[in-house]
Amino acid sequence: MTPSDKLRAAGLAIILTWGWKRAAIALGAGALSALAMAPFNAWPVLFLTFSIAVWLIDGAAAGRWRGVPAAALSGYWFGLGYFVPGLYWIGYAFFVDAQTFAWLTPFAVLGLPAYLALFTALGFALARLIWPRDASRVLALAASLTISEWLRGHLLTGFPWNAFGYALSEPLALAQTASLIGLWGMTFLAVAIFASPAVLIDGSSRGRKPWRAPAAAVLVLAAMLAFGAVRLSQHPTAMVAGAKLRIMQPDLQQDAKFNYSAKAAVMQKYLALSDRASGPQSTGVRDANILIWPESAFPFFLTREADAMAEIADLLPKGTVLITGSVRAPDLPAGVRITRAYNSIYVIDHDGSVLSVYDKLHLVPFGEYLPFQSWMEKLGFQQLTKVVGGFIPGTIRRLLDVPHAPPALPLICYEAIFPGSIIDRDERPGWIINVTNDGWFGLSTGPYQHLQQARLRSIEEGLPLVRAANTGISAVIDPVGRIVAQLGLGLEGVLDAGLPAAIAPTIYARIGNIPAAAIVIVALAIVLRRRFLRRKP
Repeated sequence: MTPSDKLRAAGLAIILTWGWKRAAIALGAGALSALAMAPFNAWPVLFLTFSIAVWLIDGAAAGRWRGVPAAALSGYWFGLGYFVPGLYWIGYAFFVDAQTFAWLTPFAVLGLPAYLALFTALGFALARLIWPRDASRVLALAASLTISEWLRGHLLTGFPWNAFGYALSEPLALAQTASLIGLWGMTFLAVAIFASPAVLIDGSSRGRKPWRAPAAAVLVLAAMLAFGAVRLSQHPTAMVAGAKLRIMQPDLQQDAKFNYSAKAAVMQKYLALSDRASGPQSTGVRDANILIWPESAFPFFLTREADAMAEIADLLPKGTVLITGSVRAPDLPAGVRITRAYNSIYVIDHDGSVLSVYDKLHLVPFGEYLPFQSWMEKLGFQQLTKVVGGFIPGTIRRLLDVPHAPPALPLICYEAIFPGSIIDRDERPGWIINVTNDGWFGLSTGPYQHLQQARLRSIEEGLPLVRAANTGISAVIDPVGRIVAQLGLGLEGVLDAGLPAAIAPTIYARIGNIPAAAIVIVALAIVLRRRFLRRKP
């Protein structure tokens, strides 16, 4: 039995499978697909799992209503299998205050994937609606899943975490294609490339040449690698003159970050660590003129604590500024009790004056606010940060003016996972500053995935990204995605580096998702033509 015969037998076995065995195959293929994401980056596994997805949709034709419900069910199990191992680390957040939230862990670890899998089910169902019988069905799946993944990234505030396009972000040369077509274009390419071996079971009857699809996929991968290699060679890392960064990664336990009684200990840790020598020639914080602390750094309102502001002023040498995350109290009349707050970034001068402020726009559901906040609070629910009423969202994404450096685009925590909407095209920043608190997720795959997604924003926009994380991974990334400096997960320390310079705006930075939309439209046109206009009796 030749290898091609074995492949055909395996494909036909999956196509003909029904019932719980079919669900188990879809669930297992989805789970295996999670290995394509950071930190494993084992994307070749998708050649198997997306081929299985094609065969599952092929086999759905045996069901009612043209097989659309059966395809949707297979897609749901595939999505559930993908999201549970990919997002298991969300459960860690519920053990920060275990007495209050631990009982919710199963609902979070299974509930969120169960919701996200609906989008994968939609993608499979859309594909089945337009499913042709030839190799173009690979394009049907790619276009349909790109649409459903885009919807996942936008509906109900959106959550595009681990979109399929991130599978092509390693090696770095492959990721450079994002500068042309962004995450959603990369998602289309990922599905089309990895699903292509499925058509090898079609045989060569009626003039078919099934080898063409995987051959084309290999050529596309080779073209991406070649383009990426050329782009990387054309853009060596250059530094902004005079900008010297120091990132402080405290590796602070989450319970301390929200405990006011730990105020003095937290401040002393930050101050001592920020001034720590990083080498034999180091003079501590005097080595830098931009000091960066992570998100929500303090268990108090920073600017309302005069002693903390004075300590910061004493720490900073003349000419050095601090960029730090902090909760910020709203402007209220004197004597009015503060019940809600902003999640913010401050730029603070060496004399303790505030130079610039940004309030987080895209808040985390169930972490920083509750959907139907007042109603859910009446039922006894509260978000993980336990702020009554939830955090207040900011109103505008404004650039931060930072001395010694170009204007910076601020992104707090998971704001960095949203492509395309992060930059005002008329006011281009010189770099991206991303402060985050991945300490919620422990020593898990979550922080690695978060870094992977933030890095793709640099490549898409042609902007360097500087990332300060409480427990890691802090990093300095150049505008083509090279990690210039990095401080690993779960480490305490400081990271000294220069600030990489931006490059010219990329095609994606100029026109956004237009190329990705054009690719999907062309693919749909090809599929619909094959499906409806060339149907034979």
